[in-house]
Amino acid sequence: MDLTGVAQYTPSAIADPAKEAAVLAPIIDQDGEPAILFTKRSEQLGDHPGQMSFPGGGREPSDADLQATALREADEEIGLRPDEADVVGRIDDIETVTRYIVRPFVGRIPDREYTPDEYEVAEIVRLPVAALIDRSNYESEHRDHPHYGPIRIHFFHVAGYTVWGATGRMLAQLLELTTDWEIPPEADRVVDADADLPV
Repeated sequence: MDLTGVAQYTPSAIADPAKEAAVLAPIIDQDGEPAILFTKRSEQLGDHPGQMSFPGGGREPSDADLQATALREADEEIGLRPDEADVVGRIDDIETVTRYIVRPFVGRIPDREYTPDEYEVAEIVRLPVAALIDRSNYESEHRDHPHYGPIRIHFFHVAGYTVWGATGRMLAQLLELTTDWEIPPEADRVVDADADLPV
C-alpha cells in the first residue's frame, strides 16, 4: 500500500457548511503488512446503526477545520490522540444518504490497542489490505436510487464483516489510489431500488 497516491491526489470538494462532517481512514502497519482500522457502529445510533465505518462525525463550532473534526472524533470514538495520527492527505468529499457532506482524511496511526466509545462504537476492527483487495472478497451492484439516480454500491466481505455504503465508496477510492486494485468496469448485478441491503 503506497500512500503517495493519496498525498499527491487533488480531491474534489462539496460545499455545504450546514451539514459538514469528516472521517479518518486510519492505516496501520501490522508486522509489515498494511491494515485499515474500522469501527462497527453501535446499534443505539440513529444513523447507520451496526454498519462498518471510519471514525468520524459532524463538525463542531470549536473545530478549527474539518481535519480537526476527523481527529477529534477519532479521539472520542477510539481513543486515538490527535498527535498520534500522521495525516497524509484526503480523498473526494461524498454526500451520504443522511445528507451529510463527508470529507475523508487518510492517515497512518500506531498499531496499538484502542478503546471504543461505549455508546457509539460496538467494535474496533482491523482488516488487512491484502484481504480487501482480494477480488473474491468484493462485489458490487447497480441500482437506481430514488434521490441520487443510478448508483454503484460496493461490498467488501472480509473476516465476517461487510464494508459498504458511504464507507465502501471511500474505501474503493482509497484502494484505487494506493494499491493495484481497480473497481471492475461492470457491476456484478443490477437490482431494484428497493432491494434489501445488508444491515
